[in-house]
Amino acid sequence: MRVRFALLFTGLIACALGCNGSGPAVAAGASPAVPTNVGPVPGASAPPAEIANPYGNDPVATMDGRRLFLWYNCYGCHGGHAGGGMGPSLRKKDFLFGHHDDQIFDSIAEGRSEGMPAWGTKIPSDQIWQLVAYIQSLRTPQEPDPPTEPANEQVPNPENNNRIAIGTQSAHQEK
Repeated sequence: MRVRFALLFTGLIACALGCNGSGPAVAAGASPAVPTNVGPVPGASAPPAEIANPYGNDPVATMDGRRLFLWYNCYGCHGGHAGGGMGPSLRKKDFLFGHHDDQIFDSIAEGRSEGMPAWGTKIPSDQIWQLVAYIQSLRTPQEPDPPTEPANEQVPNPENNNRIAIGTQSAHQEK
């Protein structure tokens, strides 16, 4: 009985001392610990400055970007001429995560939650910039190896019955 009473008394004292509600002891003269955030804090205080592509208007880098697009199998998701497939089309003017060079770079390097893997640890940054240069060249006269429309999908020109690709017809002008 005495043993049970001693154990019960010791347990009550330990509980009372351990549950006093005060936080950790702070040494005299020291400031208490301030909670700090771990990781990125949502909501940037200021928008980041736009970073320009070092290969922005370089036609050789654009051609290299096309080569890398094929080499890294980007076409496996985005299609042979970036027209879309399992991944979104890169030929449109606006992208979900931004159409500026640095935003496209971040999409490739860091990936996106909708299925784009992060390639920043696998592809050197200069090659990512070349991919960005290629993506930005799409839909422009500077695009290397632009897609062509198959002959069976071309429509005849009503003026002279020559076959022309859709999207290349000029507006009919009245005389």
